[in-house]
Amino acid sequence: MITTKDLYAGYENKLILKGLDLQLMPENLSVLAGPNGAGKSTLLFALLGFLRPQKGEINLFGKPLARYTRPELAKLIAFVPQESFFQFDYSVFDIVMMGRYPYLGFMQSWSPEDKEIVTKLLDNLSLRDMKDRLYSSLSGGEKQRVLIARALAQQTRYIFLDESLSELDINHQVEIIQLLRNINREQGIGILLVSHNLNLAANYADELVFLKDGKLLGCGKPEEMMNPGMLKELFGLELSTHPHPQSGTPNLIYPAPTV
Repeated sequence: MITTKDLYAGYENKLILKGLDLQLMPENLSVLAGPNGAGKSTLLFALLGFLRPQKGEINLFGKPLARYTRPELAKLIAFVPQESFFQFDYSVFDIVMMGRYPYLGFMQSWSPEDKEIVTKLLDNLSLRDMKDRLYSSLSGGEKQRVLIARALAQQTRYIFLDESLSELDINHQVEIIQLLRNINREQGIGILLVSHNLNLAANYADELVFLKDGKLLGCGKPEEMMNPGMLKELFGLELSTHPHPQSGTPNLIYPAPTV
C-alpha cells in the first residue's frame, strides 16, 4: 500500500500540502477530488517521487519512497497524464511499447515477450486495428486508451491518472472509467484518478479522497463522502444529493437558477 504521514510538500517557497495523512490500498479504485489549487497534482507528483517532501513520510509497501530507484518505482507505479506530447508522431504500437522501458536492459532490444505483452494489451483494449495509426490522428478517448495501455505495459501495482477524463465527451468519460474499474477488478491494480466529475466518481469508485487547501478533508466510501455538509465544506456551495436510481449512490444535484 501507499501511505503518507504528516506530509508537507510544495514548490520553492510555496507550501502546498500541509500535514497530509493518507492511505491508498492497491485493491481500490480511488478518486481524488477538490477545488482548483487544492494540491491534487502536487500530491500525485509527491507520490510518484517527482517532488521531494519538505517534511513527513511517504511509504510504498512499507519502504520509504526515497529509497526506491527510478527503475524500481517505474515497475510499481505508472502515470497517465491528462495528455502526452511527443517529439515525434509515434504509432500506437510504439507508444504502448514505451511502457516496457523499465524492463529493458542496457543496449538491449525489445524481446519477443515484450512484443507479446504489448500485442495482448492492444487486443484487450480494442486497439489492435489502430496499432499502426499515428498518435496525432486519434480522438481524445482513443488517446487515453493508448496511454492506459502504455501504463499497463509497465506491469505495475498502481496507476495514477491526472484528470484523464476532463477533456473527454461524456461517452468517452464513461468508457474510460469503466475500463479503469475493469482493470482494478480483474487485475488487482490500484487506481488513483484525479477528477472533477463527482457523479461519475461516486458511481464507479471504491473511495473518494477530498482535498482542500492542501489538507485532507476526508476519505471514505462515496455514500459517506457525497453528503451536502461535506460538499459545502469542499466547495463552499450549498449542494443537494439524490440517490442514483440504479446504484443508490448519492449523486450531486446542481442548484437551480435563482431568477
